[in-house]
Amino acid sequence: MTMNHRLFSFIADQDGPWAITSQTTWVGEPLPVAGGLHLVAGAAPAEGRPWVLRGITSHERYVEREEKQALVARQQGLGRPASTCAALIPIRKSAAWWALTQDERRQVFEAQSHHIGIGMNYLPAIARRLHHCRDLSENEPFDFLTWFEFDPALESDFDRMLAELRATPEWQYVDREIEIRLIRRGG
Repeated sequence: MTMNHRLFSFIADQDGPWAITSQTTWVGEPLPVAGGLHLVAGAAPAEGRPWVLRGITSHERYVEREEKQALVARQQGLGRPASTCAALIPIRKSAAWWALTQDERRQVFEAQSHHIGIGMNYLPAIARRLHHCRDLSENEPFDFLTWFEFDPALESDFDRMLAELRATPEWQYVDREIEIRLIRRGG
């Protein structure tokens, strides 16, 4: 059996390298409360865990060539020593979102909501990796899992970025969103 190197599992537990400091349900059904999180490459069993969320990394969607080049030039990777704060934000979008064509979603995503532009304002300070869940199955509880890492001194910038994104027309299509804040244990 070959391992899918793009598959990641977010495993809730009472321990783990990341301590969960808060879990806020913005819309939809909450997840069971947990004390810690493991982020592992590959699949993970869910038995005995409050929850396990899975997603795969994929190509960027809704970006044009110049936007992709700008993102690549400004982004920095995960795991930076000073980035001891993190957030996992699972999101599910409504059936109305998925009924739109790709170009209609791009129109809402960037032309109306400026999603890429907002994110660019916070790079490279806030690192992120997007995981797609619908590529695994439409039965996954979320469509996207976004993992962010940042220096604790930048938490107010992170809060501002989230507020800007949530105020956009794109967020009218979100029907489930949970914000899970974490700190690296021993960090």
